Amino acid sequence: MNNPLMSDQQEMAKPARPVTPLGILVQKLEEIVHTAAHSSVSAALMTDLQQALALAAGLDPYLEACTTPESPDLAALARKTAIEDWSQHFSDGETVRQLEQEMLSGHIEGQTLKMFVSMTQTKRILEIGLFTGYSALAMAEALPEDGQLVACEVDQYVADFARACFETSPHGHKIRVIVAPALETLKALAHEQACFDLVFVDADKREYVDYFHLLLDQNLLAPGGLICVDNTLLQGQPYLPPDQQTTNGAAIAQFNQTVADDPRVEQVLLPLRDGLTLIRRK
Repeated sequence: MNNPLMSDQQEMAKPARPVTPLGILVQKLEEIVHTAAHSSVSAALMTDLQQALALAAGLDPYLEACTTPESPDLAALARKTAIEDWSQHFSDGETVRQLEQEMLSGHIEGQTLKMFVSMTQTKRILEIGLFTGYSALAMAEALPEDGQLVACEVDQYVADFARACFETSPHGHKIRVIVAPALETLKALAHEQACFDLVFVDADKREYVDYFHLLLDQNLLAPGGLICVDNTLLQGQPYLPPDQQTTNGAAIAQFNQTVADDPRVEQVLLPLRDGLTLIRRK
């Protein structure tokens, strides 16, 4: 029975499931070490397994410790996302999808995007896929006072959730949220001749190729602009055999190949969390 006196801060967040290649690897190694501990394996093999687990499990916490801390507003947004009940389904008008706390960009990626904004002196940002707004707010914190971030989000529920978080931040006024299918929003922005210095893509994986072509073909990306694309290693699926890929995994593999084959751009895929690809028009 729920305690009505329990505050949001006191509520226990559901542990996040591993969704990155490294997180899944750590889980697998933990299972192997546990099995080995109850089997007749040699002491040398057990030592090697434990060392492998320590190397893998220690990486993310060390990265967190060595990275600039997130702002209090970002920390509050992350806590609010973690304790929200995402067990219900939300509809984008055509399909029903499950939202989950693991969709949050998080500290390391948020600080990476924030640094990109500062380094490139970006003033106009387009985000395709908002969720609860962590990455949007992280980037907005690095925008100048007259900068703007336009965020595309298909779910009214999470758009309202994010807006409520933005209202408590002094940087929230820099963010404009548009609730509609992302492809529709991109076409509307192109019609308005909008142009952005930096684009962050973290939405429907099946539409990544379409986003990419629209950004370049419709000149939504400014000359010298940067596209950052999330989840391009999607749980390791793009480099696993096709029979081990989900629909999203196959879509990401297709996207990665499409970008690699496009002579208009140069790119680098970084093994950051679930994969982050940086794309620049030549």
